[in-house]
Amino acid sequence: MEEDCKFPNWDELIPDALGLIFSYLPLQEVLTVVPRVCKAWNRAVTGPYCWQEIDIELWSNRCHQSDHLDRMLQMLIHRSSGSLRKLSVTGLQNDSIFSFIAQHAGSLKTLKVPRSGLSNSGVVNVAEKLSSLTFLDLSYCCKVGPEAIQAIGKHCKLLIEFCRNMHPLDVASVVSHDDEAYAIASTMPKLKRLEIAYHRVSTEGVLKILSCCVSLEFLELRGCWDVQLDNKFFKEKFPALKVLGPRVIGFYDMINDWEDCCSDYFSDGSDYLAWEFLEDGEMGEFYEDEFEHGWDDNFYAESLNIDMEPHLWPPSP
Repeated sequence: MEEDCKFPNWDELIPDALGLIFSYLPLQEVLTVVPRVCKAWNRAVTGPYCWQEIDIELWSNRCHQSDHLDRMLQMLIHRSSGSLRKLSVTGLQNDSIFSFIAQHAGSLKTLKVPRSGLSNSGVVNVAEKLSSLTFLDLSYCCKVGPEAIQAIGKHCKLLIEFCRNMHPLDVASVVSHDDEAYAIASTMPKLKRLEIAYHRVSTEGVLKILSCCVSLEFLELRGCWDVQLDNKFFKEKFPALKVLGPRVIGFYDMINDWEDCCSDYFSDGSDYLAWEFLEDGEMGEFYEDEFEHGWDDNFYAESLNIDMEPHLWPPSP
């Protein structure tokens, strides 16, 4: 005789378990579908359980309005209730939203903000609030310079991974990045991974990093044309260090870099879908261009399959 197998109802799972499950869903579904299933699921996604790690890098790449991006970040970070451990977002347009992130960074370990319009002063002013960081990505942040990097190194003593890659076109008029190399060398001695692709850094700048960052396990120098160090040098002097570059393997690698950095910037945002949220976090209405849709189940189901369209979800403040 078969024993009856009784499984608990989904709405009876503890919020922590629901949050872990929902973390495997696309952001769109977590914000628009899950809250409408039942009250328990709504509480799970409006609380901190789903938002200890926030990854909206893909969505922010397609968000062409900075106020929408700022409002999304504010909503999700508020939901994390101080438990935010990881944040991935691209294209921050101002220092004020970066300051907001820093104000809620007490538990933050990983911060990725590539292609952002952050300034030196904006980073310097909040660097001490980012002291728990172990991973930081400031790649393609063209307004950030050695002052900001030095402030990060001074206050982020736990930092072991730092990404500061650039695009070749962004550094075409730069004479030297050695000041950044010296800032890294003098303030980030515990680094295990460093990426400075396409920096105008000299051989002396790299040697300074190597002499000070003795725990380095990986160094990316791809496209650092002024560095006159070959594989033989690294194998003899730093046999345990994995080095990518400085020479680019082939022409198509540069083309791929260009596509990775810029493809999202030239997409046409005229046919995007926008979701507006009510104050309780639930979605109110769909809009597509000038045509307004009510809450229609058929339209709703079809829209959920448009994962590759540029989405804008401006949440309420």
